[in-house]
Amino acid sequence: MDAVTQHNNQQAQRKAAMAVLAHAEAGEIAARLDALVLPAHQDLRAPENGLVMLRGRVGGDGAPFNLGEATVSRAAVRLASGEVGFGYTLGRDGEKARLIALCDALVQSRDFAGAVERDIIAPLREQLMVRRKQVAAQTAATKVDFYTMVRGEG
Repeated sequence: MDAVTQHNNQQAQRKAAMAVLAHAEAGEIAARLDALVLPAHQDLRAPENGLVMLRGRVGGDGAPFNLGEATVSRAAVRLASGEVGFGYTLGRDGEKARLIALCDALVQSRDFAGAVERDIIAPLREQLMVRRKQVAAQTAATKVDFYTMVRGEG
């Protein structure tokens, strides 16, 4: 595999992991990380809160406009082996952002990527899918079909 393909595969793996971690609870991530023997790491950027501007478009494709602001937390972690991970999450949960950053760094490590995928990401992905199916089933149970009857008057 050439270097570009390998880099693209690693970026896709990181993106998929971040999508799962962003929807997981901080306690779930921490509990699964506790089961691993973690390498030495340090916080490059301590968890901090801030705001991001949310943009919208009229009709989905019209001119963009500022919809409002959302609170986010971010953090950055570096492993002793040099991998740097970044974590962002909606809300004011700095610990969750730090845990996501640690997982991001571990996913980039050759020594830990497999264990993180197997022991953290895959089980959290399964939990997320189960939750989504439950919500879909609850939503489907409340579905109402509307129809119109045409009167036979002339």
